[in-house]
Amino acid sequence: MGEKKKSNANTTALIGAAFLMATSAIGPGFLTQTATFTGQYGSIFALAIICTILLDVTTQLNIWSIIGVSGMRGQDIANKVVPGLGYFIAFLVSLGGLVFNIGNVGGAATGFNIVFGFPLKVGTVVAGVIGILIFLSKDAKNFMDKLTKYLGSIMIVTVLYVAFRSKPPVVEAIGSVGHLNEFPNLVFPIITLLGGSCGGYITFSGAHRLLDAGFSGTKDLPHVRRSVLMGVSVSGVMRILLFLAVLGVVTATPEVVGSEAWVASPPAAAFKAGAGIIGYKIFGLVILFAAITSIIGAAYTSVSFLKTLHPFIMENEKWFVIGFIAVSTVIMTLLGQPATLLVLAGSVNGLILPITLLVILLASRRKDIVGENYKHPTVLIVLGVCVVLLTGYSGIKALPKILTIFG
Repeated sequence: MGEKKKSNANTTALIGAAFLMATSAIGPGFLTQTATFTGQYGSIFALAIICTILLDVTTQLNIWSIIGVSGMRGQDIANKVVPGLGYFIAFLVSLGGLVFNIGNVGGAATGFNIVFGFPLKVGTVVAGVIGILIFLSKDAKNFMDKLTKYLGSIMIVTVLYVAFRSKPPVVEAIGSVGHLNEFPNLVFPIITLLGGSCGGYITFSGAHRLLDAGFSGTKDLPHVRRSVLMGVSVSGVMRILLFLAVLGVVTATPEVVGSEAWVASPPAAAFKAGAGIIGYKIFGLVILFAAITSIIGAAYTSVSFLKTLHPFIMENEKWFVIGFIAVSTVIMTLLGQPATLLVLAGSVNGLILPITLLVILLASRRKDIVGENYKHPTVLIVLGVCVVLLTGYSGIKALPKILTIFG
């Protein structure tokens, strides 16, 4: 009986980690980026989505595998590879997580406004309170696992409904995947989507959750990899369904792109055009759930990057997570939409992924990190290097934007 209970707990943790990562990715930015690029590129954007999913799998398998087999968190691995680098990465990830969380709280406020008619400031406070209550619960991490799973599943079902209603040209979209000559034109959206799928704190959310659940070492590697594939599948399915839902709308009513409603919120405009007021309410529900789960993921993972750096943070992890959410909520309430901070966060996010992935790839060759008997798959290393080069180039291009913000 005890073994069965333990097995169920392990399964819950594996699924929870997968959904934590997936729903951390599926935030307000995820919805907006996918809708915006679909309106811009049309059916050919299907190729970008498939490429993004493949690169996402590569990145996440690399990172989760090394974290899992070493039993060390990202910042601790970085400190092993280059002494002191872990502190820098922890700072970057936590800063990016904080600023993105401000946007997540704002997204939840928008959802509350659409679904329940709450004023934005009231919705902001309610969103923050919900996040805090989750981590005040006795078994917060287990509750987090279940909540992200349920809300993630509901999001997929609701977007599937809108995709069905909008009648997208599925055959045309599938055919577009073969137009490889269009790839050069899609590099920017691919890198943007990749950053939103596994940049910053996102890729580490599930991996760190599995460490907290006791999964580590080569014996647990199959479980870790199964969890990451599940997570990427969830976010990938959501991305595809959202793409199809918006594609159906922009194909049938191309004038919606560029309209006042589209400029205000591309996904909201698409959902409303595709399924009427019900579609608009569904968008409100989706962005609400997406934001709530992203608030949880950003807060939990950002603090997980800090907690091994000082015993005080480790001992008071729950209160640091709560404080993280509270600060995000207060800033959003006082400043409204902090556009400059969000631009900064996006730029920093573009810099984090190539650095962290490069560290992981270097760590994969270190026996003092992965152990004497572990050999990281060569194909993952090669593909990982490709991702580092792609995202590194993008990050370098983003540097002027960061300097402009500080200038």
